[in-house]
Order: sequence, then C-alpha cells, then structure tokens
Amino acid sequence: MTAPGTPTPGTPALCVADDATFWPWLSSPKIGAWPNRETTVVIAPLAGMADWGLGHPLDAEEMVLTHVIRDACRLVAPDCRPLVLPPLRFAFGADPSCAFPVDQPTAHALIAEVAASVAASGFRRIAIVNASPWSEELCSAAARDLRVARGLHMFLVHLSAIDLDFHPVRSRSRRRLQTLLTALYGADPEPSAPEAPGLPPRMWGDESVAALPGPAASLKEAQIEGAAILAASAHRLAKLISDIHDRPPLSAKIAPV
Repeated sequence: MTAPGTPTPGTPALCVADDATFWPWLSSPKIGAWPNRETTVVIAPLAGMADWGLGHPLDAEEMVLTHVIRDACRLVAPDCRPLVLPPLRFAFGADPSCAFPVDQPTAHALIAEVAASVAASGFRRIAIVNASPWSEELCSAAARDLRVARGLHMFLVHLSAIDLDFHPVRSRSRRRLQTLLTALYGADPEPSAPEAPGLPPRMWGDESVAALPGPAASLKEAQIEGAAILAASAHRLAKLISDIHDRPPLSAKIAPV
C-alpha cells in the first residue's frame, strides 16, 4: 500500500505533504489524542495563482510553498512537529496576471474561518505561511484580528523572508525561484508572453510582472541547484517552526475595542 501522497508513476502528485504532519491524512482519533495542543504549531499555507514571468504554470506559488513546508516538517524534531492544513488557494490578487483571485474581505474571511475551525479543535498556535506577495499585508491584518477577537497565538512566515520572493519588483530571488520551479516541475521554463493590451487598471501600484530576462538554467543544472535551494529554505523554515513552538504562551487576552 502506498502513502496517501505517493503519485502513480508518470503522474504528478496532487498534494505535496509530509505524511506524519498533514492534518487531512490523520484520523479523527489521532487528532483527538494529539499531545501538547497548546504548543503545537498549526501551519496554514496560503498561495495565490499567477503568471510571475518565470515561464512556469500558474500554481508556482503552491508548488514552492508545499515542497518547502513538506521538507521543513521532516526536519523538525519529533517533539516540535507541527500540523499542516491544506493550502488556502483562493488568495487576494492585485494584478491582472493573477488567476482566480478573491477580494480582500473574502480572503480575510477565509483565513478567519479556517482559524476558527482550528481553534475549535483545541489548537491555539497558528502560523500562516504565505507565498503571495499581494497577501502579505492582508495576512498581517488577519493575524492581528484573530489575536484580538479569538485570543489565538498567531505567527506569520512569508516566503519572501526566506529568499523565495515572487514580487516582480523588490525580489532578488526570481532566478532562484525559476531554477527551483524548473527542478520541481521537471521541465524547462516556457517563454513568457508579453502582457496583453486592454487589461484593467492595476490595483496595487505600478509593479508590472515582466518576463525574467536572460537565459534560464537548464533542466540538468536546475536539478542540482534546485535541490540546494530547496534544502536551504526548508532548513530555515524548520528553524522558524521550532522557534514558534518554543515561544511562551500568551500571557493575556486582548480585549476588543
């Protein structure tokens, strides 16, 4: 019998996750008997869908995010192991290159509903691990509101903080991302099409998503370099998960104004 996330040979995995920490793959009795609920870190992955000019599919954010989380969970000590939720895929989208976006109130409400469900199961420590540059401020607002309204111990980790930044202007890691994605997809990047005319006005400044200039790493090069990039990022995230686990509990609840 194969593990839940093991794909049939020749087909991609529908879900990239660590068997021991992925909440949907655990039974209700296992979740009910989960030890140390007060200190267990529940990870809420958040990823949008967009063409980032890297020549790879629209689910590039989720592809990077889930692989980094999976490998980080395998590095965390057994007494600090987290629980990982399914990715939240319908994120705020601030650019015409985004696909299937939702507006800010809807994205905020989605995060709040998921956090409420986690809290109802007795867990109080939630880390939003976010891949989308457009969702960073939204995640900060949602985490603050959940801290105030529900007394949850909220944390934020953005992939941009561990050198995996999809932002089209500020990023210094777009080439790293392209190389990592080439390795994860097992395919060379496709040429990016120029932005189509007649698109609606941008809602987020003037950050145009342009194709990454210069030659991309070949698939053979990416398979070597990508493994190192993934390992470094997973180690950084594993350290953050352990640090969040070890933080003392909240001393008091903040009363809403």
